Amino acid sequence: MSAAELEMSARASAAERLADFARVTTDDVDEAAEQIGRIFCPHDLKPAQARAAGFSARHNCAAFEGFSINYVAYGGSVSIDPGCLDRFFLVQVPLTGSARIRAGVSELDVAPDRTASLLSPTIPTRMMWNDCAQAILLLDRRMVEQRAAALSGRAVGTVEFDPAIDLDAPCGRALQASLAELMRLAERLGPSGRLSPVAVADWRETLLDRLLNGQRHGLSDAIRTFSGCAERLPRALRTARDHLADNAGEPLDLAQLARASGIGIRALQLGFRRHFGVSISQMLLDMRLADLHARLAQAAPDASVTEIAFDLGFTHLGRMAGAYRDKFGETPSATLRRRMS
Repeated sequence: MSAAELEMSARASAAERLADFARVTTDDVDEAAEQIGRIFCPHDLKPAQARAAGFSARHNCAAFEGFSINYVAYGGSVSIDPGCLDRFFLVQVPLTGSARIRAGVSELDVAPDRTASLLSPTIPTRMMWNDCAQAILLLDRRMVEQRAAALSGRAVGTVEFDPAIDLDAPCGRALQASLAELMRLAERLGPSGRLSPVAVADWRETLLDRLLNGQRHGLSDAIRTFSGCAERLPRALRTARDHLADNAGEPLDLAQLARASGIGIRALQLGFRRHFGVSISQMLLDMRLADLHARLAQAAPDASVTEIAFDLGFTHLGRMAGAYRDKFGETPSATLRRRMS
């Protein structure tokens, strides 16, 4: 590549993104901390130089249901101390400059095309940005934790990620590519454009998959076990799991399940415990609860929790509501109300 081409490439990579979605443009430190704090969370912002020479702040944000894509840039060197993010997860992919990030006991340096960061809401964070611009994906904490619960067979709870994302690894490259594509899509749509509910749902699925199946976190092993990926899954158990999923709305019939898988009922029961970490009935319940959560999260305003529950094979609504609340931390009607609000 020629010197002219290199210079052109550098200018392109440094170009401001999401310019039509401007939220904050200032060279005042206090104003930047206040305004960006309203969008993300309150934080301490301090220039490395007392007089804030060369300081500038820019925040552009395109928001969707459950997530947003952001462009944040600081001129000069600044320290950022948000503490615990509390309400959301942040994926930060550097575009220009560099940053040092401390998340809990971990410390990492991020730079374009090398390393990005993934900040969890319960891990205290401090950062030093040096003439840095980053593409930042914000994801609602409840959305991520509820999906992790559905994938792992566990009750909803804290999810904490390893903070470093290796952009040379396949999963890191895939996540970076998804953020770049989402940013381009937002720029094409512009502030007045709208994605259809189906398209937004597809993006949520893609982003949650990139995070929960692509990046390391505290429930990674549980998700692998519950999905049968922790070890080579015998064909009979794979067949039984798929049959259970295909007929999740029907009453559980162990004899029929055993015939479909080609092994005896007792062997099937032991196999589920060993390979999936749960009983057959518990896996069926989790499948139904996960389907119910997904349906309610995308339901029409006039949807009925009762009708959806019956469609998915629930016959005792009181027990269903209790199991749903234990797993997802809210009632089915609360999920539906949040979708409609």
